[in-house]
Amino acid sequence: MRSFIATALAAAALASSPAAAKEKLEPEARLAKMLEGRVAGEPRSCIPMSTVNNSTIIDGTAIVYRSGGTLWVNRPRGGAESLDDDDILVTKLTTNQLCSIDTVELRDRASGFYSGFVSLGDFIPYRKVDTAAVK
Repeated sequence: MRSFIATALAAAALASSPAAAKEKLEPEARLAKMLEGRVAGEPRSCIPMSTVNNSTIIDGTAIVYRSGGTLWVNRPRGGAESLDDDDILVTKLTTNQLCSIDTVELRDRASGFYSGFVSLGDFIPYRKVDTAAVK
């Protein structure tokens, strides 16, 4: 019992530390921070999944797919309010591409239970600005 109380007290102290007090960015601000120094390209309806390294969920807003130096931002046409950065994306592909006509199922990371789905929209590429070419 004492170790449980000590663990609970330690957790409470950690939660009130300055690092924990650091406020979490709002979704649009988090997305803007990810895209700093990048410019948007022409939207595409599909991206090749073979080049995607990882994905990031922006709560209630978008899914960002990283492919090399390009960030592909997808703002779903439907279900975006279900997006939670603690969910797992379950994508069932019929080809080697992810397209705007596809849906992505969301699963709760802790329980594995279904938590929603999104209908994807167009993919907007964001690439770093070549500052050498600008000068």
